[in-house]
Amino acid sequence: MKILALDTATEACSVALGIEGRVIERYVELERGHAERLLPMIDEVLVEGGITLGALDAIAFGRGPGGFTGVRLAASVAQGLAFGAGLGVVPVSDLAAVAQRAAELHRDARRALVINDARMREVYWAEFAIDGSAVGLRGAEQVTVPAAVIVSPESPGSPWIAAGRGLMAWPELAERCRTAGAIVLEDLLPHAREILSLAIPTVAAGQALPPELALPIYVRDRVVQGATS
Repeated sequence: MKILALDTATEACSVALGIEGRVIERYVELERGHAERLLPMIDEVLVEGGITLGALDAIAFGRGPGGFTGVRLAASVAQGLAFGAGLGVVPVSDLAAVAQRAAELHRDARRALVINDARMREVYWAEFAIDGSAVGLRGAEQVTVPAAVIVSPESPGSPWIAAGRGLMAWPELAERCRTAGAIVLEDLLPHAREILSLAIPTVAAGQALPPELALPIYVRDRVVQGATS
């Protein structure tokens, strides 16, 4: 399979091309300017891979939750490229991407609590089950104040992970997780490489979506309502 993945939901701007069993990627952290960097990065990985958009099997993208502008950018670029090349799209959770990275770093863990910074004194968070290197969402993705994040200790002998830049933004939340026995990975951000990995089963099953369904997931509904009113 040949899949292009991209993500701009956080300060990380990243692109990954999966082709012939290898991954070609670009990654940079930016406070702003993702729109100016994203398309050149896409061009770079396609040139390095010696492939055109039309020869891909699908385009995957980080669909959020994350910053409103960044999530919308990734969805719109994925949609535009997919329409032009006649490809399907695979929306992938940015929280799941962090959980996937955490699972690959600690393969003995059975659970991950992912906490990304949502600004406005809030965090995006969700819990994921880990089975080997596969992750699955438990419950729902949420945006709350840090004090409302549910931190549940694991049973003795079963390591679990708390991951994401929300822990760096809120050290007291990171300490709550440590006290509950978590391995804390507070520097992780979503990467296109993990979005690519998570998209592979969907593409392999022929379940990529039509381009018009390349839609962002904001979670923070009131921001969307304010931006569209």
